[in-house]
Amino acid sequence: MHKPLSGKTALVAGATRGAGRGIARQLGALGAHVYVTGRTTRTSASDMDRSETIEDTAEQVDALGGSASAIQVDHTEPRQVEALAERIAAERGGLDILVNDIWGGDALTRWDHKLWEHSLEDGLLIQRRAVHTHLITSRFMLPLMLDRPGGIVLEITDGTDYRFRGNVYYSLAKVSGIHLAAAMAEELRPHGIAAVSLTPGFLRSEAMLDLFGVTEADWRGAVKTEPHFIASETPAYVGQAAARLAADPERMAFTGQALSSWELSDRYGFADADGSRPHWGRYAAEHGLA
Repeated sequence: MHKPLSGKTALVAGATRGAGRGIARQLGALGAHVYVTGRTTRTSASDMDRSETIEDTAEQVDALGGSASAIQVDHTEPRQVEALAERIAAERGGLDILVNDIWGGDALTRWDHKLWEHSLEDGLLIQRRAVHTHLITSRFMLPLMLDRPGGIVLEITDGTDYRFRGNVYYSLAKVSGIHLAAAMAEELRPHGIAAVSLTPGFLRSEAMLDLFGVTEADWRGAVKTEPHFIASETPAYVGQAAARLAADPERMAFTGQALSSWELSDRYGFADADGSRPHWGRYAAEHGLA
């Protein structure tokens, strides 16, 4: 079986669960060696208080025929990220694919609080975790990519535009990813490296399933609570979007753009894990959500 990313090295920063895990799995399935990082391991949990671990993600990559290295990293700590870069350089000689998916803001976001009501400490921590981490990681990883043309940087975010997302701190963090990709695209263009932002639709992540009290096997039961969940997608969908884009010889045509899982499904023809092809953009427009 042809694996178009064979010989490539990828880092998925924030691969413990959700979109990051889905992306790591699919990059590995297409042949890349994937470094999966996060704060939660089988012996040390983060304040997210979740059961998923980076070791689980690495084993899932291996099970799909890929290869992975799980490394505990707190991406708010520059020295830890610098040490990771040194390790990747020593083990692999460089980096081809960088995925910035660090978030950690779910428990910090108060959707019913205006800017002046929201905890300033929590709001600033959202920026630290979801924006500063991406800057820190890019600062140390991009030098590993400059001598390997054909690479790509993916900023994983929520949405493809700059509209308000219901909470000032959340909104600022998510639109920052869009501009980070656009700005990095300008600096990386002479090196033949693409930079794009990528969004899933309504993501049926582990945390979202838990929130609605359902599993992947019976997820439609949540539609009674949240009707729009009917248009949700699994992390495998955005994972395939990321992997197919990384493997596309014409990836530079997309540099600087804000892309979505459903648009890339239209382009590459892949389906979600259950064979469906959710199209959040069309659904949102039809239901007045766009």
